[in-house]
Amino acid sequence: MAEKRKNVRNTRPAGSGERTRKRGNGGSPKSRSSAKQSGARQGGAKSAGSTKQPARSAQDKKAQAQRKRRMEEQRQRVAYENPAKSVIGSGKKNGYPGNKKGHGKRDNQISWTIGVVLGVIQAVASVVFMIALFVLDMLPVKYLAIIAGLLLIALLIVFTSQLLSNKKGIAGKIFSVLMSVILAVGSFYIFKANGTVSEISGSGTKVDKVVVAVLADDPAETIQDAKDYSFGVQYALKGEEIQETVGAINEELGSAIAETEYRSVQEQATALHNGDVQAIIYNEAYNGILSEEFGDFGNSIKVIYSHSIETKVENNAAQQVEVKDDTFTVYISGIDVYGAIETNSRSDVNIMAVVNPTSHQILLVTTPRDYYVEIPGISGGELDKLTHAGIYGVDASMATLGQLYDTTIDFYARVNFTSLVEMVDALGGVDVYSEQAFTTSEDTGLVMNVVQGENHFNGQQALAFSRERMNVDGGDFQRGKNQQAVITAMIKKAVSPAILVGANGILNSVSGNVDTNMSQDQIQTLIKTQLSDGGAWNIKSVAAEGTGDQQYCFSSPGSLLYVTQPDPNSVASIKAMIDSVENGEVFTDSEVVQ
Repeated sequence: MAEKRKNVRNTRPAGSGERTRKRGNGGSPKSRSSAKQSGARQGGAKSAGSTKQPARSAQDKKAQAQRKRRMEEQRQRVAYENPAKSVIGSGKKNGYPGNKKGHGKRDNQISWTIGVVLGVIQAVASVVFMIALFVLDMLPVKYLAIIAGLLLIALLIVFTSQLLSNKKGIAGKIFSVLMSVILAVGSFYIFKANGTVSEISGSGTKVDKVVVAVLADDPAETIQDAKDYSFGVQYALKGEEIQETVGAINEELGSAIAETEYRSVQEQATALHNGDVQAIIYNEAYNGILSEEFGDFGNSIKVIYSHSIETKVENNAAQQVEVKDDTFTVYISGIDVYGAIETNSRSDVNIMAVVNPTSHQILLVTTPRDYYVEIPGISGGELDKLTHAGIYGVDASMATLGQLYDTTIDFYARVNFTSLVEMVDALGGVDVYSEQAFTTSEDTGLVMNVVQGENHFNGQQALAFSRERMNVDGGDFQRGKNQQAVITAMIKKAVSPAILVGANGILNSVSGNVDTNMSQDQIQTLIKTQLSDGGAWNIKSVAAEGTGDQQYCFSSPGSLLYVTQPDPNSVASIKAMIDSVENGEVFTDSEVVQ
């Protein structure tokens, strides 16, 4: 029995009895019984728990997976709200990869920001472009509205591509960059065009260039070197300019020069070549006249001093013309020098363009340079060559033609030979119809063969074709017709898409080589009206006729020069045609340009 009780006692948990007795109420039997019952319950619980352990382990794994998912979602929310913190979750940590999805959202946000910045730049470029168009003031309102609408659509395309794209919107960004570049370049050329129009328009001035010349082999290089020379002068022609120049020379030298007065420029030149004087003071515009008598006069002398005098062109008719509705006349003067366009010079090209903006009829009237006519207000009733009128200013040429054809010439456009070459080249050449087949002479600057019919000319070829008069039947009359043919060809190209391709070259060639008294507002109105109304133009060309003769001229006293005596019937016919254009008639034999 003792051994049996010992074994039973050893199966009870160690110390359980003592602890139970200590916690009981005095170690009473009741307490011990309760302890036993409690131990039995605990033992049963353990026994039951041991059988459900696998199920509880699965629940723990599920709870652990849920906690991981919640942590992952929380980390993603932090990365989205603060991209900088996403760096913490990047890479690998504790054996699992970082938050690649959060990193992608950060890249999309940066891409979206770049897209917005490009869109803003495009918007600014669009505004500048529209401002340039408004300043240019050549487009009708309907065109401006269309352009503004297209620019707005382009902006919406860019912003929409950035907002709605699930990727990086690369196509929208490229489109925005291209649009910004195009608008920037376009704005530059529009402002440039506006500056060019402003530069060539509203001139209303002419320049007399008075020079001091010595023989080409003279040692003098400056006016100081010629201080003690004898100067040949004449005050009969453009005497005020000569007097002003002498005063400027005396002031610069600090003493009065020795003068020998002659009756004409020709006498001055003769005295210089004969050694009677060592220098002459004359208006450089007379170089052409002097070359008629002394051959290549320009190469036989050397200019050591120059004085320019600017005066106002006398013509108030231009300001009153409403070019949108009124018939107006433009005198196109082609000068024979390569210098400043405002400088007075002989005019080798003398064409009147009578324009009716309502009927769209243009009448081109060419008058031979040697036409023997009076220069109103200059020659005092004496006759002179038409080309010599240019020596006294473009207004003198306008007055001469106006009196000849009994009409008012409102505007002028002076063009020198340099600009003709550059403008034709900028247009990609012109297609010119020639009535005759001929070979140009060396005097034109280029020897070439011209075929009867259509010819494609570059700038230099067009100039040579316009200059030739020795190798064509009809001489100066045919040259005038050829000049009209070149102008007509240029008008055709100017109203074609070629004007857009060569816009930059045309602007460069016109600037400094074309001068007109038509105001910038009148030019803008004329272009805007054409763009708004459209329609083809009818161009009719006519040339004044006459007979060759030898006569004394006002600008070259004492010398017989070749002139063209006007044909009264030809002049009367041109007068009638000018009246017809003013009355709105359209000539059925006109060439249609559109």
